[in-house]
Order: sequence, then C-alpha cells, then structure tokens
Amino acid sequence: MTPALPLTLPFEPIEQEIERLPGATRRLAAQLVLPLRAEAVWDVLTDYEQLQSFIPNLVRSRLLGRDGSKVLLEQTGGQRFAGLCFTASVRLELQERPQDGILGFRMVAGDFRRFEGAWTLSGDGDGHGLRLRYELLVQACMGMPISLIEQRLRDDLASNLRAVALETLRRSQASPALAAP
Repeated sequence: MTPALPLTLPFEPIEQEIERLPGATRRLAAQLVLPLRAEAVWDVLTDYEQLQSFIPNLVRSRLLGRDGSKVLLEQTGGQRFAGLCFTASVRLELQERPQDGILGFRMVAGDFRRFEGAWTLSGDGDGHGLRLRYELLVQACMGMPISLIEQRLRDDLASNLRAVALETLRRSQASPALAAP
C-alpha cells in the first residue's frame, strides 16, 4: 500500500512575483524547490492528457498534435469567484526543450488577448534540489476586469506549482527511483 502524501509539503514556501503592466496585462511568476529529479517533474508537466486530473480548476486538457518538440494543446479552465462562474479556453503552442529544462507556451487562440509563459526546471543553486518556476504573461480581453482576477491568477500559479509537485511526489512514491538522490 502506498503511504498517504504529507499534509505539509517539504518544498514550501512558494516565492511569488507580480508585475502590473499597462493594457490590462500582468506578469506573474511563482517558484519553489523540490526534492525530486528533473526527469520526474518533466514527465508530469508533459503528461498533457492527464493534467486535468491533478491541476486544480483545469477542466479539460487535450493534445491536438505534435511535430517534434512543438505541441498543440487545448485547455479549458473553470472556477467560481466573486459569486460568478468563470471559464476560459485556450489553444496553446508549446515548445519542449527538455535539455534546457524549459517548457514554453503561447496562446494561438483563446479567451485572452495574450497568454504565454514557461515552466522552467533548474538547480536550486545549493545543490539540494530542483527549482521549478512557472511564469505567465496574461493580457485580459476587453471587458474582462484584470484587477478582479489578479488575485485568482496569483493563487492559481501557486496551486498549479503545488499540484505538479504533489503529483510528481505521488508518482515518486510509486517509483522511488524518481526521487532526488
């Protein structure tokens, strides 16, 4: 029997940054250090058809196509806030660069004017683990109040980081070779 995941995560706290840009645009970033192998985290990040099973508020994730390191993905997110039900869909072009630890993405169609960013994996500088960073540049559509959803976006970045970390940890418990040495 696989042991239950810990309630307190060994890789807290999450460091966050937010930059308010003109034109209803926000640049957000969040990062944490994980005691896991880069390959294990990469496998979770690129498990495109299963992302909705562990990423909060992701309703659907569908792989549309692949051409070498370029991936076309369709995703729909949904959540309730301020008493309203909000859904957003995007079609993303992803660029996989596992040798550099970068999974970049940009919206090619969807419910935002701009939605792009990257997941980045790198050493933490101390040799104690792997730094996982999620960066997002989002520009709201006309009529979409970015100030209203700003905190939601910030919370979602942290939730998404935790979800990837927990899923990698869960898979690592099933296969201990995935954990950091």
